[in-house]
Amino acid sequence: MFLAFLAGFSTCLGAAAVLAWGRPGRRLFSLLLGLAAGVMLAVVALDLLPEAFLHGGPGRTLTGLAAGLLLMHALDLFLNGEVAAAPPGLLYLKMGYLIAAGIALHDLPEGLAIAAGFARPGSTGPLLVLAIALHNIPEGMATAAPLFAGGLSPRRVLALNGLVSLVTPLGCWLGIFMLQALPGYLPLLLALAAGAMAYVVTQKLLPACMALSLPLAAAGCGGGFLLVAALNLLL
Repeated sequence: MFLAFLAGFSTCLGAAAVLAWGRPGRRLFSLLLGLAAGVMLAVVALDLLPEAFLHGGPGRTLTGLAAGLLLMHALDLFLNGEVAAAPPGLLYLKMGYLIAAGIALHDLPEGLAIAAGFARPGSTGPLLVLAIALHNIPEGMATAAPLFAGGLSPRRVLALNGLVSLVTPLGCWLGIFMLQALPGYLPLLLALAAGAMAYVVTQKLLPACMALSLPLAAAGCGGGFLLVAALNLLL
C-alpha cells in the first residue's frame, strides 16, 4: 500500500516541477514521455500479459485486455468531447480539470494492477510501481500546466493533484480486497491493466512525444524498455 501511495504521489512531483520551473521544454518533455512509454510497454509485454496468460489462459487474458482498451477509449471520447465544447476563455482551466479527472479514473485500475502484481511472486509488483510512478510525473505536469495557465493558484493546483494521487492507493486497497474475496480474477485484473496501459501508451504518450522530438522520443522509449528488461533479469 505504501508503494502504491508513492506511485500516486509522483503526480504531485510533476505538478510541483511545473509550478517551480514552468512547463518543461519540448526536448525534455519528449524524453520524459518516451521514457514513461517505454517502461509501460515493457511492463505490459514482459510482465502483465505473460502472467495473465499463464494463470488465466487466452480467454480471460483477451477479455481483460479488451475491457481495458475499451474502458480507456470510452474515457478518451468523453474527455475529447468535453474539451472541444469548452468556451475559448475557459479552455485551459477546463482542460486541466478534465485531464485531472481522466488521470484519476485510470489511476484506479493502475492501483488494482499494483495489488495484482504484488499478489504474484517475482518482480511484477515493483516494476508496476516504477512504471506508474514514471508515468504519473508527466501526467502531473500535463495537469498542472493548463490549470496554472487558466489562473488557478499554485496551492489549489497542488491540492487537486494531491487528491488525484490518492486514487492509486485507493485502487490498490480495492484490489487487495477483491483478490482476497475473488482470487480467480487475478488474471483478468492483470490483463485489464495491460489493456488500459497499452491504450495510454499507443494513443497518448507515443504520439505526443514523437510530435515533440522523434530522436529523443525513441531514445526515451528504448531506454525505458531496456530498463525494465534489465530489472526483470536482476529481480
